[in-house]
Amino acid sequence: MDIIEYYNFEVSEAFVFDEFIINQFKEGVIVEPKYNDLLNDCIKKHFSGKKMVYISNRAKSYSVNPLIYKEAEKIPNLIAIAIIPKTDIMRKNAEYELKFYDKPYEIFDNLTNAIEWAHSLIAKTES
Repeated sequence: MDIIEYYNFEVSEAFVFDEFIINQFKEGVIVEPKYNDLLNDCIKKHFSGKKMVYISNRAKSYSVNPLIYKEAEKIPNLIAIAIIPKTDIMRKNAEYELKFYDKPYEIFDNLTNAIEWAHSLIAKTES
């Protein structure tokens, strides 16, 4: 599981692996649906014709407009989202955001469990 590419965007850092992207938004960002364009560009470049999982490592404090999830659902090879909240408040926000996303969406306590879940989902789609 080696990193394929690293991006240092204005609003986030993205780590691209073979089956998933780990994204970490920067402190104080307000995550809006327009940021899905960055995600979609990464997915098109690195996951053309492949299923993938988006992992949000919420290491910093920022706000999420939950409408972003309705746009994310339109990305065809994005099969799931994993959230790793750092605090109890971030966890409660992630639980609220779940209401806006109709594909698999899980909240994890650590990155290892999120990656294992991503691997298992990808394996299921390939079998």
